[in-house]
Amino acid sequence: MKRFPILTLLLAITLSACNNDDPEIAPGSEQGNTNGNATRIFASVTENSTTTDVHEVATRLEIPQLNKTGQNNLFIVHTVPGFGVNYCMEYDCDLKAQRWSAFRWDASNSFKKVSRTDAWSADPLIPQSYQTYEIDHTGNGYTRGHIIASEDRVNSTAANQQTFYYSNMHPQLYEFNTQGVWWQIENKVLRDKYCKFDIKKSNYFCDTLYVVKGGTIDRANYTWVKGRGQKLVCPNYFYMAVLRKSSKDSSQGGYAAIGFWMEHKSNTDTKYKNYAVTIDRLEELTGIDFFCNLPDNIEAQVEQNLVLSLW
Repeated sequence: MKRFPILTLLLAITLSACNNDDPEIAPGSEQGNTNGNATRIFASVTENSTTTDVHEVATRLEIPQLNKTGQNNLFIVHTVPGFGVNYCMEYDCDLKAQRWSAFRWDASNSFKKVSRTDAWSADPLIPQSYQTYEIDHTGNGYTRGHIIASEDRVNSTAANQQTFYYSNMHPQLYEFNTQGVWWQIENKVLRDKYCKFDIKKSNYFCDTLYVVKGGTIDRANYTWVKGRGQKLVCPNYFYMAVLRKSSKDSSQGGYAAIGFWMEHKSNTDTKYKNYAVTIDRLEELTGIDFFCNLPDNIEAQVEQNLVLSLW
């Protein structure tokens, strides 16, 4: 494994999964988990390693299984004052691209308090030699496609600014990203339909929504594009994995999940269910183990079952 700056920690994860961060998972349920991140070894970096327990963050329900086979991957944890973890990503330093980004919505962070900051900048947690910059994202015929969207994080200025790190970008075609199918699903579906947490109303969708987004950079499922700077990985497909926890639903431990899989092409289709797949199928397509920190029995149910009428 290549060496990283002093900010980077090599961590052997040895704690129990999920019981502090996700109180809806009963203490002791981690005993039924065989594929989570509780015993994996990985390189990680966070804004403030003295106050952020990356051991615990790795076992949050939105975090996919970390890729221990990758020889130069970083698990990056972005935090903001007052809110804690903002979002996380797995970053491939060889390809200079994120493998996935993950975050959650709940009543504590789903409200809108600030506007879009347009604070485009390099990610301060990534070594300079593995960074991409503004010049790399210009003149290549593609837009700077957010993975964690600006509108996903409007609860604080700092939270929004972090969505503008270039590490959180992939080149995306204009009619895929702007008003395209990617935008349709994340804006019209995730934010307008699922991101509702008013527990005073009987029709609220969930207590917590766990979201993973990304583009395909594994299995050489990408092309290279080059503008005025260095060349960038451009995924052939983009995906989303969404897990909900609802206290109103007694089935499957209160969990349900849906995946979305989209070819990266100009596409303004508004029928989002055309792109819906089970999480099991999404795992086959991406090679990523989503929601691995759930107890195995619950994970197996929610990943093989897709009830479109629920979504």
